[in-house]
Amino acid sequence: MRVLYLSYDGLLEPLGQSQVWQYLQQLAKSHQITLVTFEKAADWCNSALREGMINKVKSAQICWVPLRYHKSPELISTFSDLVLGFCVSLYLALRRKIKIVHARSYVAALLAMMLKALLRVKFIFDMRGFLADERADARIWKRDSWSFKLTKYFERRLFNSADTVVSLTHNGVQALRESGYLKNGSLKCRVIPTCTNLDIFKIMKDHTLVDADSFSLGYAGTVTGWYLFDPVMECFKYLQKLRPRARVTFLNKGEHGFILERIKAFGFNSPGIQVKYLEFNLMAGEINQFDAGIFFIRPVFSKRASSPTKLGEFLACGVPCLTNSGVGDMDRILTGEGVGIMIKDFSPEAYQDGVKKIVALAAEPGIRNRCALAAKKYFSLQEGIILYDSIYSE
Repeated sequence: MRVLYLSYDGLLEPLGQSQVWQYLQQLAKSHQITLVTFEKAADWCNSALREGMINKVKSAQICWVPLRYHKSPELISTFSDLVLGFCVSLYLALRRKIKIVHARSYVAALLAMMLKALLRVKFIFDMRGFLADERADARIWKRDSWSFKLTKYFERRLFNSADTVVSLTHNGVQALRESGYLKNGSLKCRVIPTCTNLDIFKIMKDHTLVDADSFSLGYAGTVTGWYLFDPVMECFKYLQKLRPRARVTFLNKGEHGFILERIKAFGFNSPGIQVKYLEFNLMAGEINQFDAGIFFIRPVFSKRASSPTKLGEFLACGVPCLTNSGVGDMDRILTGEGVGIMIKDFSPEAYQDGVKKIVALAAEPGIRNRCALAAKKYFSLQEGIILYDSIYSE
């Protein structure tokens, strides 16, 4: 099948490498893929990264058309990206006789919706979350702003225009069905979480807690927006009381200043805290050194549709997680499989109890294999590819 894949995330970003490239290099074996992405200037200027990806794309026989992403002023930049994206996408759709347009997130979906109206192509809306609500919950937009209202207006049109909607979570599908958006209450939905390449993220060596005073806590990804950073530091404070030589590592890109500022505000001045950025191919090795992963997300409406990439990657490497309930399908997965600890509220008592439980869970015999099995059950990239292939072939 001839597929035009549109992503407003860049292929050179860690997220693009994890959640776009990992799928497409396999799907390209059965389908003719044309890929349009919006690349950030800093990523594009990394010549080694850029040339490496160009070679990979050529080897996979994918036609990649990278466009420049513009950030500010936000609405004007997004509009200009849309105009250029539409012109390029229309040309490619006609030139390459595209049958399916697969759009990752809302901006790309606007382009796909217009292409469907003009060319009668099949439109797959890979929603990734409720964008307007996410930005409101992250306090980027106010709910009475015209940015929020305009996005909600197009959101309704996107859901009703799509031939298939892909949601990251079952909870997100339920929220969508409860929204009142759908004409006649009908919608063809498929659930495909943020999958993990289990050939890359895997248990690499035996890992045993031998030092009663130490414990390695790990964080991967963004720390702002709907992610809550201060509870991580609160938990680390209790962890150091329990394990005096405990350490925490933050694997993050672009927010080191914020992280260091908050660490200082909490009064930490410890060699046990490390903040660094790693290329995607080095992440699995670093995660394998953690005894447990930690992250917290605002338990708000928009997060019903969220499936954090880091969750599958932690579990695949055999690392249990400490997080909070009320987000996506995490309660069902972590509690049901016994591979994580969920705190119910953000109180000192909850932090202290959560830390005690995650330390105990990490010491359980067989916990790392149990985590890896849970990752295979819920986040297998190969299973995700099979599901996308079936959608393309319908």
